[in-house]
Amino acid sequence: MFFGFGPKSSILLIFFFHGIVFSFLLLKKGIQSDIKSSKWLSLFVFLCTLYITPFMLGYANWYSEPPYRQILFFIPFQQLFLMGPVLYFYSQILLNASFKISKKDYIHFVPAFVYMIYNLIVFITDVFIVDEPYFYADGRDKDFDLWYQIVGLASMVFYLVLSLRFYINYKKIAFETVSFADSILFKWLQHFFIAFLVILLLRVLYFILNPEWGQFGRKFWYYLCFSALYYYIALSGYSNTVKAMIPIDTPVDEADPDIPIRHTEKKRLEITIPNTDAWKQKLLDLMLEKKLYENPSLTVSDVASQLETNTKFISSIVNSGFNMNFNDFINYYRVEAVKEQLKNNAQKTKTLLGIALECGFNSKATFNRAFKKHTSLSPKEFLATLR
Repeated sequence: MFFGFGPKSSILLIFFFHGIVFSFLLLKKGIQSDIKSSKWLSLFVFLCTLYITPFMLGYANWYSEPPYRQILFFIPFQQLFLMGPVLYFYSQILLNASFKISKKDYIHFVPAFVYMIYNLIVFITDVFIVDEPYFYADGRDKDFDLWYQIVGLASMVFYLVLSLRFYINYKKIAFETVSFADSILFKWLQHFFIAFLVILLLRVLYFILNPEWGQFGRKFWYYLCFSALYYYIALSGYSNTVKAMIPIDTPVDEADPDIPIRHTEKKRLEITIPNTDAWKQKLLDLMLEKKLYENPSLTVSDVASQLETNTKFISSIVNSGFNMNFNDFINYYRVEAVKEQLKNNAQKTKTLLGIALECGFNSKATFNRAFKKHTSLSPKEFLATLR
């Protein structure tokens, strides 16, 4: 099989090969461990690999050599209408363990399906119906039609915005419902969004620099940048897949388990609190007497159970009564407990991290951030003030 191993084709071939490998590894991990998010990430990496394929083969002279040319024209390598929805559902499944695709969600895949039908019509018409090519009379791949590239870019921007909104809402709920929010923020996903955003920005930049998108022109540098970014996504995604992380399930209230994440905030705002001061005191007494903050896995549900109420009510008390979210509220008491131990010279017999863990923190990084936030000092700076 002929393949022109030039500098450009060889570089893209390396990324292509690694993309296929990581796609396979992610799929294998997803099947073996039943990790749905890994399967979706596998599909995303595979779509990115397909995205660079026509240019890799183009630089390898496949588009100028029969019979490759006649075959490649009819293969829709660049699935621009599919990449956005895959990113969106990967985000939802990663952040929400109980998420399942419903029938109404299939509408997101309609544009990709229609485009596949369009490609099938093109293939049948040009190969089996007309004597001379009709759709490919201009000798240009339809994946690079300007309308498809622009609408495809708009689709990816739209789904990136949807994914970011979902993630931002997830973060809000995490800080309002658990005391270990830093541990479940999926910071890898933030990096994923940034990488994807850079890809889209580069896409716009190269639209401006090289408006003749149907020609190869100077687009190698765009595809090289794209390859490097999606390689980062593949490598980081795989390494993060093997890490055990606990996502927040969709339900945030045991009394109303069917509220989806995107609607919880709206419903929570409808709550009114009678006798706010009395409930605040109950909450303070609970923290001081039972020291619930020492539980590193403490959730708003645990506190609600102790006070025989529901999670929404507790969240509202914390939000309106203390002007804090639940995570910061609990960390405040943990910081105060650490400060008390330090004032009693506990650091002479224990490590600073050991003290932090005793007081409910689950990591050094979380402890340092919370301590700085509530005292405006680092733990070492606070120690210096005690001397």
